[in-house]
Amino acid sequence: MDQISTKIALFKGKQIRKTIHNNEWWFVVADIIQILTETPNVKDYIRKMRDRDEEISKGWGQIVTPLSIETAGGVQQLNCATAEGIFRIIQSIPSPKAEPFKRWLAKVGYERVQEIEDPELGTKRTRALYKAKATFGVTPGEYKKLKGLKRENLRDHMDDFELIFTMLGERSTTEIHRTENSKGVPKLKHDAEIGGRIAGNARKELESHLGRSIVTKKNFKLLK
Repeated sequence: MDQISTKIALFKGKQIRKTIHNNEWWFVVADIIQILTETPNVKDYIRKMRDRDEEISKGWGQIVTPLSIETAGGVQQLNCATAEGIFRIIQSIPSPKAEPFKRWLAKVGYERVQEIEDPELGTKRTRALYKAKATFGVTPGEYKKLKGLKRENLRDHMDDFELIFTMLGERSTTEIHRTENSKGVPKLKHDAEIGGRIAGNARKELESHLGRSIVTKKNFKLLK
């Protein structure tokens, strides 16, 4: 199996786990069904849904694939489906909540089309994820949530130290790219991890001397 990169997406304040597999987003089926149905027993709902819909039951093995997902109990194999597969599953769920979810999936699909048309866009997003995780211990999305941001630019709301370590991770990654003449997504991801780790180690050393964390909930713009 390809190396799995897992992220958390939020839908109306609820978590939908997703992961990249074969260069495509896959979503945890149980999370989506739970949100759309609010059922207390997802496994039982899926069984009844497949009983009702003979066609989806026949093609279940083609729609759903077990993938490695980070959970509270560690990495587990959970049934996941692509955006196309999720649309098919939604058709079997009689819920008024399905429509906004379809719009959300359409947005994810649009972003993927953008990445196909401009591969560098997808590479940049992936590098940003790996650098932020290695530098601050959180993904950009998690960092924005920590600061209470939505559509705002995360960098605009960082303080001096946050910006310094962000730039150190970016500059280190760029220099590694240039020095090693990096090509291909796996190598670029690896470079981003190394660059972020360099910045992360520097951050941890400073935090050790200061006795406090650099990663903060404070929104720098609001403090000005």
